[in-house]
Amino acid sequence: MTPRANLEPAAELFKVLSSASRLHLLCLLRDHPTTVGGLAEAAGLSQPLVSQHLRTLRAAGLVAVVRHGREAEYSLADAHVAHIVADAVTHTLEEHVPLS
Repeated sequence: MTPRANLEPAAELFKVLSSASRLHLLCLLRDHPTTVGGLAEAAGLSQPLVSQHLRTLRAAGLVAVVRHGREAEYSLADAHVAHIVADAVTHTLEEHVPLS
């Protein structure tokens, strides 16, 4: 059995992923690195809101940033992030039959 203390970081991860807007941004970053402006346009969100979400995602270690002069380009931190989001979406789209 997994000790409860080992589950706390996973619980914190799920808190970060509890926002549909953050999930959408992660899906957009799955395909290619993008700037805040590009993400805002693609997601239909304001740049300040996208920046706020990106700060949360960076703090959780889900996205990385590379600076090119004044521009910041965001990308997924690793492939696990894309798999977590894709698996969660797939799971919610499946029809579930009760086990009993």
